[in-house]
Amino acid sequence: MISPRHAAACAVLLSLPVFAADTPVVPDWAIPGSATHKQIPPPPDFHRETLTFPEPVNGFTVSDIGAPLVQGSSSYANGTYTISSAGYNIWYSRDEFRFLWKKMKGDVSLAADVAFPDPNGYGDRKAVLVIRQDLEDDSKQVVVALHGLGMIQLAQRPEKGALTKDREFRIGGRGRPEGKSPDSLVNDIAKRIGVEKRGNRFSLYVSLEGEPMTRYGPPIELDLKEPFYVGIGFCSHLPDVVDTATLSNVVLVNKAGKVR
Repeated sequence: MISPRHAAACAVLLSLPVFAADTPVVPDWAIPGSATHKQIPPPPDFHRETLTFPEPVNGFTVSDIGAPLVQGSSSYANGTYTISSAGYNIWYSRDEFRFLWKKMKGDVSLAADVAFPDPNGYGDRKAVLVIRQDLEDDSKQVVVALHGLGMIQLAQRPEKGALTKDREFRIGGRGRPEGKSPDSLVNDIAKRIGVEKRGNRFSLYVSLEGEPMTRYGPPIELDLKEPFYVGIGFCSHLPDVVDTATLSNVVLVNKAGKVR
């Protein structure tokens, strides 16, 4: 039996133009913002079923949340997770990204070093640390993100299907220097991001130049039922274009106060 949500999603997809089977269909609302276009929230009834894959990556289960139009990939070697994904965004009322996750209960400390191998990727691409209620594309969640041009974000979707709210940190107040690639700018601004769950309070931690992790701003509050899903991920912010982030020196501890 098809669920009402799945039926609604199918109805939206069936209303889109028909292309060749190997040509991704990009809805207008999913196109990134530009001087001539504004990205807007998806239609309330638009959803795509998350894809979960049978092969784990170093103990993490792998899912493409929201089934991006181009399938992602992920691997682990020498202490580094390489995560590739398309996806219009991790924002608004639904998400599209590759997610490496574990089911957990209780308090959590999670941190990782982040880098973007391609210096020419989209500026709003996001490497993320995520604690979310479920694997559906509109899940209640907390996200810590490092963007391609260096902005750091502590965001939450306070209820299933609700619009995302966030706090944004542009550390140092620097713009993009002439001749500097996005990747080198990130290396100038931030190296390591972390999130701590302590009860229903979630805190952002940052290390700029290898110093001990420091909390940025006050915690946000969100109630999640146990178990929930904890892990790392990446979104290219381009609905049909795959990009890559690497996350290394990952710390995931089932206890608060262990972000390092």
